[in-house]
Order: sequence, then structure tokens, then C-alpha cells
Amino acid sequence: MPATTTAATASGLCRFIDASPSPFHVCATVATDLDDHGFIRLAEAAAWPSAPGRYYVVRGGSLIAWASADDDTLPFRVLGAHTDSPNLRVKQQPDLAGAGWQLVGLEPYGGAWLNSWLDRELGLSGRLSVRSGNTLREKLVRIDDPILRVPQLAIHLSEDRRGVQLDPQRHVNAVWGVGERPRSFLDFVAEQAGVDPGAVLGWELMTHDLTPSRLVGRDQDLLSAPRLDNQATCYAGLQAFLAALAEPGAAVPVLVMFDHEEVGSQSDRGAQSELLPTVLERIVLARGGGRAEFLTALAGSVVASGDMAHATHPNYPDRHEPAHRIEVNGGPVLKVNQNLRYATDAAGAGAFALACDQAGVPLQRYVHRADLPCGSTVGPMTAARTGVTTVDVGAPQLAMHSARELMGAADVPAYAAALAAFLTPIAED
Repeated sequence: MPATTTAATASGLCRFIDASPSPFHVCATVATDLDDHGFIRLAEAAAWPSAPGRYYVVRGGSLIAWASADDDTLPFRVLGAHTDSPNLRVKQQPDLAGAGWQLVGLEPYGGAWLNSWLDRELGLSGRLSVRSGNTLREKLVRIDDPILRVPQLAIHLSEDRRGVQLDPQRHVNAVWGVGERPRSFLDFVAEQAGVDPGAVLGWELMTHDLTPSRLVGRDQDLLSAPRLDNQATCYAGLQAFLAALAEPGAAVPVLVMFDHEEVGSQSDRGAQSELLPTVLERIVLARGGGRAEFLTALAGSVVASGDMAHATHPNYPDRHEPAHRIEVNGGPVLKVNQNLRYATDAAGAGAFALACDQAGVPLQRYVHRADLPCGSTVGPMTAARTGVTTVDVGAPQLAMHSARELMGAADVPAYAAALAAFLTPIAED
């Protein structure tokens, strides 16, 4: 990729991440871009238009967008990602005090690498459920002031000076002031959001690192940011999806971003839910097709499950499969696991390898060490829910699940280009 393209696309990812501290903000950021490109937001409880067009739906921290066509049997090309990232989230009774400190009760979400969250200035984001008369409305909240900090134990107080084994119940509460009587943290959040504290009936609130995303390294060929897993795919996928609209292919392009991947996806809006199958069927039904047309469309469809991949760590090369070295700035990654922690099979692998070839980007192939437990993605769940050929792909990074992660700047446009080619398959002669 040209240096100007790499810098512009990588900088775009930095802006995207900094604008999106929570899954709800990811959806809001994506929705704004879709609106600017002529998309119409649909309500799931309303009838959907029969005319071809550009549409999207949002359910909490999940979003699905598509560009429908006249042919109701046209297969789908689905690009999947997830909006959530491991972090520290606010408990339902957050107000604590101890040893003269005001504390906020936090608990880990997903597989957060807890030591990376210590001694960082943290903001807060998420959503509130607010009563308005006899109805409820949603209010996004974002506080970018450094209000929270989880303090490390001094090395002098550690028993062996090699660090403390962090207890997620006792050691990740944040300080936010001093005093012996707990103050209402939720009242403070409500006031910051501009709503009546007494009207707040529910909340999903989480912390975020306040250090801005940026290009780093001697040649600024690396990108340091929070939430690369998996907002890098959300951003690259959005760019690919919008690019696919300019070059209609032989399939209906669909972009789906699920919430709750980091905790197993078993929710109303996770990859184990009926969200994606239901939306795909409604796309066909809105065009006048029926169950037979929907099943015909599924039979020719392919899903690319996009999630970040492990680059080979220079300080821990022994933790990686020796014959499968993965390099940053080395191109997208095809992920294969014989025990189906990834959904990739030969057909899916071929579809993505062909897309990389058409996009002119190199392809790397990842296999996890057989003697270490392998993580998973939305891929296996999506494949099982839809019966559609699914391939797991990603972009390489270091420090996965840390509060701050690292990837190659050139991998951002390469990843987007490969995903765009995947979304626009060339029709067979």
C-alpha cells in the first residue's frame, strides 16, 4: 500500500477508536457514517420497505447493515465483527469507601488482562435507561475526564517483589476521591449526562483508557490503541462495506457487528442469538420472497468472521506454532483450528484466499499451538446458526486483551482491501 494510503487509513482507525469507547458508541459512530452514505435506519418492530436500498438496524451494542437488491435469491456475503472489548465495568452498587478513600466498585468484563488496567487514568462510557413519564429512553454517556484510577500495590509491600496475583473481587476497584462516607457515583454520572439522577433505572457503564490512539515507532509504522480487538475489524469492515457499494458484485453485502463476543455471545444481540438469521430472512421477505427463496440465498452465501489475530511475539516466540510465524504489516491472517475454535474449512479458506489475491494483498495462515488453549470468535456460532460456509480471518496484533494493544499501520488498509474484495465476489462466466 502507498505510504499516504497507509497513514490516512491508520489515522482513520485512530479517530474511530477514540470516538467509540463502548459498544454503544461503536454503533453510533458506524451509524453516523452510514447515514452520511444514504443508509436508512429501520426499526425491528416496524414493517420494512420492499424497495431495494441501503438499510441498517441497531440492537443495543450490535448493528447490521446491508444493501438490498432486486433478486430475492441472490446470496449474501456477510462480514462479521464484534463491538465489545475486555474492560472493567461498574457494579450495580458501586459506592464504596475504605481506608479514607472513595471507591467505585468495578468487575472485569471478558478476558481482561488485569495488570494492564492498573495506574491508568480512566474515563467512563456506556448507556443509561432513563424514565420519561411512563416510558423509557436510552441515553449514551461518555466522560473523558480522568475520574477513575485502579492503583497498583507498591513493590515494597509485595511479598516477593515479583508482583501481586490480582483478585478480580478485591483488587480492581477504582479510587475517585477521598473521604469516609460513600458518595453516589451514579448520581455523578447522571449529572454528567444531563439527566435527573432519580430517573435513571438501569445502566451499562464501563471504563476506558484515556490515552489517545496514535501511530508509533521509528517510522510510525505501528499503531498503538485501546480496543484494537475488535474495533480494528469494525473500522476496516465498515470501509470495506462502503467500498463494496461502489462495485456491486454477485451477492448482497452485509455488515454485522455483534456485542458480547468476549463473554460467549449468548445474549439477545450476540452471535448465538437469532439476530443475524432473522435479519437475513427479513431482507428476503421484504423483497417479496418466501422461505424457499431465503434458503436458496443462504445456500450460496459465505460469511467472513473478522477478529484480530496473534502476531508472533518477539519476546515469547516459543508461545507460537513454529511453522506459522505471523508478522505485523505482513497482510491479513487466515485462522484455522482443527477443533473448530475457528470456523474455517477448505471452502471458506479458498473464498478468502481468492479475495486477497483479487485485492493484491498477501495472506498469512495462522494455527495455534496444539498444547495451548485456543480462543474463539463469532465464526463458529454464526456458522452453526445459519448453516453458511464461514471463514475466520483477522489482522495481526500484539498485547491482545490488554488495555492498550499494538498492530501494524499497513495492515489496516490491507485488511480493508481484502474484506472489500470478499464482499464483492466476481460472478462466474
